[in-house]
Amino acid sequence: MSIVDAARARYTTKAFDPSKKIPESLAADLLETLRLSASSTNSQPWHFVVAKDDAGKARIAKGTQGTYAFNEGKVKNASHVLVFCAPKEVSDEHLWQVTEQEAKDGRYPSDEVKTDSFEKRKFFRNLHRDAGPVAESAWAAKQLYLALGSLLLAAAAEGVDACPIEGFDPEALDAELGLSEKGLTSLVIVALGYRDADADFNVGLSKSRLSHEVVFTEL
Repeated sequence: MSIVDAARARYTTKAFDPSKKIPESLAADLLETLRLSASSTNSQPWHFVVAKDDAGKARIAKGTQGTYAFNEGKVKNASHVLVFCAPKEVSDEHLWQVTEQEAKDGRYPSDEVKTDSFEKRKFFRNLHRDAGPVAESAWAAKQLYLALGSLLLAAAAEGVDACPIEGFDPEALDAELGLSEKGLTSLVIVALGYRDADADFNVGLSKSRLSHEVVFTEL
């Protein structure tokens, strides 16, 4: 399947077949694709919580109670469910951890280049930190959505259905998963698995997007 074919085939799955599970080797590949996602200055300001059994999915589903009950079935019936988490602040410690990993991976010819990279990374982080109280967290969230796009396209290319979910109670989910104590907050839930074609109203609908002429300006 080409990338364009995968993009055309991908849709937001509204109902999952709980009897169908993603093979563990394929699930591992999707997580690796997520780990390899692009981010500004390679900052990687994210953490992902993964649930693949009923107990784990039930914990995540606690964020889909009450107002968001319409999403509970997606979480409980999917094969794998991920919670995309962003840090409340992108700390120097985190940026240094990234820099240290890059050094281990052989990206720096000298300690001077390594230190310079760390300082430049802090510079770009501080541009957002200094812009106001929510700018830094908004910058981190943008990186998380880059990762989301990578996962959705990778899943489609492998024939795995997905549903990104913003309709949940982040306070309830953060409390259930102990995210606040870790300096994190939940932004998006992604349910992965295989569609229930009989229950999914979205499966037979044609894909609809604005035309090329509307969304592109060619200079």
